[in-house]
Amino acid sequence: MALIDSYKTEYLLLKDFIEREEKEQTTEKVAKDLASVFTNGNKVLICGNGGSNCDALHFAEEFTGRFRKERRALPAIAISDSSHITCVGNDYGFDYIFSKGVEAYGKEGDMFIGISTSGNSGNVIKAVEKAKSLGLKTVGLLGKDGGKLKGMCDYEFIIPGETSDRIQEIHMMILHIIIEGVERIMFPENY
Repeated sequence: MALIDSYKTEYLLLKDFIEREEKEQTTEKVAKDLASVFTNGNKVLICGNGGSNCDALHFAEEFTGRFRKERRALPAIAISDSSHITCVGNDYGFDYIFSKGVEAYGKEGDMFIGISTSGNSGNVIKAVEKAKSLGLKTVGLLGKDGGKLKGMCDYEFIIPGETSDRIQEIHMMILHIIIEGVERIMFPENY
């Protein structure tokens, strides 16, 4: 059955992620760096297009609200405000909708996470470039072969799936692991 084969593909992507020790180490490093970002009074910015935008919003609200247990709110901003996106898209072009947000909110010591299932999203590429120029640590959640973003970020996760839905499912798992890691570091009493 084709539907079952689709989920077998997801299982293989997940298995590949879990079995690669370097991916586990990278996830831990990102969680430690992000905990340090928050401890030092800085923030995380995150963006993506379409479903990845929804993942960015989900990630941010887990920090500004809570993930599993009560704790203080942590500063996370998804660059997703519709008035910002339409203003910048109209005045500068769609490729600048995220980089202008990074320019507005980002500062040295912050972290930036860009999500692109193709690795070729022009607006995420420009946002990574802007984040690096401002001294932000950068993380890329990418798909397929990593596209043009491959090698541009300080940390990257490339999920070699062929469809955005399967890639996004693994991306959200990674984001949840990072959130839990940050909470375990910053709020050990909750675990």
